[in-house]
Amino acid sequence: PEWVDHVVFGNVLQTSSDAIYGARHVALKACVPIEVPALTVNRLCGSGIQAAITGAHHILTGEADVVLTGGIENMSQAPHVIRGLRSGLKLGQGALEDSLYEGLRDTMCGMFMAETAEKCARNYEISREEQDRFAIRSQTCADEAWKQGRFADEVVPVEIKTRRGTTVVDRDDHMRPDTTLEALAKLPTAFSKDGTVTAGNASGIVDGGAAVMLASESGVQKHGLSPIARLAGWATVGVDPSIMGMGPAPAIRQLLQKHKLTIDDIDLFEINEAFAAQYLAVEKEIGLQREKVNVNGGAIALGHPLGATGARILLTLTLEMRRRGARRGIAAACIGGGQGIAALVEIL
Repeated sequence: PEWVDHVVFGNVLQTSSDAIYGARHVALKACVPIEVPALTVNRLCGSGIQAAITGAHHILTGEADVVLTGGIENMSQAPHVIRGLRSGLKLGQGALEDSLYEGLRDTMCGMFMAETAEKCARNYEISREEQDRFAIRSQTCADEAWKQGRFADEVVPVEIKTRRGTTVVDRDDHMRPDTTLEALAKLPTAFSKDGTVTAGNASGIVDGGAAVMLASESGVQKHGLSPIARLAGWATVGVDPSIMGMGPAPAIRQLLQKHKLTIDDIDLFEINEAFAAQYLAVEKEIGLQREKVNVNGGAIALGHPLGATGARILLTLTLEMRRRGARRGIAAACIGGGQGIAALVEIL
């Protein structure tokens, strides 16, 4: 911990009373020296990737040699709130609002995130069955990855003490490996009778945390580190908020253009599965080869802890590239409000 010069963590909903101290508390609990500064960033679903990018900025500007980056999210404790209660209610009862539910609605375009996915599905003529089949793929790939131990190197067991004893959490509990196409077809749609987005073909609402350590070349040499990959570049873009799910497409295009690469030069992709419809629209838009994407499943199976997902997919991508002897990979995510983010990883 004493080697760390800066700490940057992503967090979106800030659901706990001490969430405003997020990155700082992560640093102190990790025994990083008290003199080391910390920063919490929020680029919504891209926050974990943004934390790594911001960490890279600190390194490139000479402010740090070693940066601890990552993301944290606790969606399960998002509170219900009564707006205006602090200043007093003149008449009647205050309305109880679900902050998690309302947070998934973009007031700029007046649409919930699932509704933006429906728009992507309509624009790219993606059927309910296509989405459900992709959801099955996510569940199947994730289950196979767990059984073969491919997630072992990126999971840190957490002990939770209760009155009944100690529970060890060492496995994602959102997965539904026994999901069938028939079962998915019976699920109600999220917002309209003629819609296609359901809880079964959308990412899961879960809690999670992930971390990635970055270091400069001099930091690597100074501390005798053994880097596993290089964060070679990144891109962030804006898109129409009503089709926020398309964000990865222009972000990936811009990233490839910056590095004079084509999509065929990329060996593996990790693209956050906010919704099956959203991913499938991106796939069609830029011509992704599905066998290169989310080979160990994605957020539909594993869940999507908003601030942590970006860091998780960066690590998942890097470790899978090393297993396969791949050279280049891209991690990308769509972002509520209409943005996209992508990062290029190269194996050393």
